[in-house]
Amino acid sequence: MGATAKVVNMYKPSTWKEKGLKWTIGLFFITFILLILLLMFFWSNEPDRFDVNTNAQEMSEEMGLQVVNGFTTTATLARLVETLLDKSGGFLENDKMPPGVLMDNMPNWEFGVLVQSRDMALALRNDLSRSQSQSVEDKDLVNAATKFHTDTNLWILPPAESQYRNGIKSLKKYMNRLATTSESNSQFYSRADNLVDWLGLVKKRLGSLSQRLSASVGKEQLNTDLAGDAEAKQSTPNASSNFIKTSWYEIDDVFYEARGQTWALIHLLKAIEVDFNSVLRKKNALISLRQIIRELEGTQQAMWSPMILNGKGFGFVTNHSLVMASYISRANAALIDLERLLQQG
Repeated sequence: MGATAKVVNMYKPSTWKEKGLKWTIGLFFITFILLILLLMFFWSNEPDRFDVNTNAQEMSEEMGLQVVNGFTTTATLARLVETLLDKSGGFLENDKMPPGVLMDNMPNWEFGVLVQSRDMALALRNDLSRSQSQSVEDKDLVNAATKFHTDTNLWILPPAESQYRNGIKSLKKYMNRLATTSESNSQFYSRADNLVDWLGLVKKRLGSLSQRLSASVGKEQLNTDLAGDAEAKQSTPNASSNFIKTSWYEIDDVFYEARGQTWALIHLLKAIEVDFNSVLRKKNALISLRQIIRELEGTQQAMWSPMILNGKGFGFVTNHSLVMASYISRANAALIDLERLLQQG
């Protein structure tokens, strides 16, 4: 009996100390998971829109400068990139630890903002700061455009955030010279042809977004790649029609990228309204620009659904991508009209 009792004692249940340790570990993991979920919730909130005139005024006072032609557009670009870095959670695209690594909606929103910021940086470098094709590029704008094109996934040696901040510093150097009368080599040219060049790039971005969003339900599309030119050629032949469909696990990525691009574009177009005001009034195109902004503002309505729904067009469940595509398509149509107005004499 004694031997038997010893054997039984060897396999008795865990002591209260062992149970307490298990409860402590379990409570720690539950708390950790809840904290991660709370951070994911708060970091997923998109930043509020800002007033471009107020932003330009505040930045000019901070730098001890006056607001001159081109200052509002450049200050808006700098603020867009600053928002990516300073918003709740910071820049998440290159995070390698939770909760950032577990999130995809906000990183795609960030990428959308970055796409439009990069395009405007290139427009400043190639067109808006140059009087003609033979003029010299502005060195600070060259550096800013280069820094903003840093790979978003770069997280060390150096991290993408430090490169973007260097790009912002270069923009501010350009703004400082722009507002200094003795620095006549730094200019911002508000000409209709310069604006048309940038609008042409915006038009292509919006057209691509509209197609990707509309493809959430899948559609058969005829091949129109060579339409309009009987002598046109392409590298390899394509089928006469293609079935285009955005994968169901990518559709929320496209949706939030579209929200990011349109959020940034609203601010840039409002800044353009300020710096190109005389050109737009002369072409009687101011109302057309404001209509584009109004259509894009529809893309920023609050999302009441916890997930992006992907119904079948006229089906029972809504399709958020088609709603977004509708706003973007109308904005793109108005953009084409604006482009035509600016090209007229």
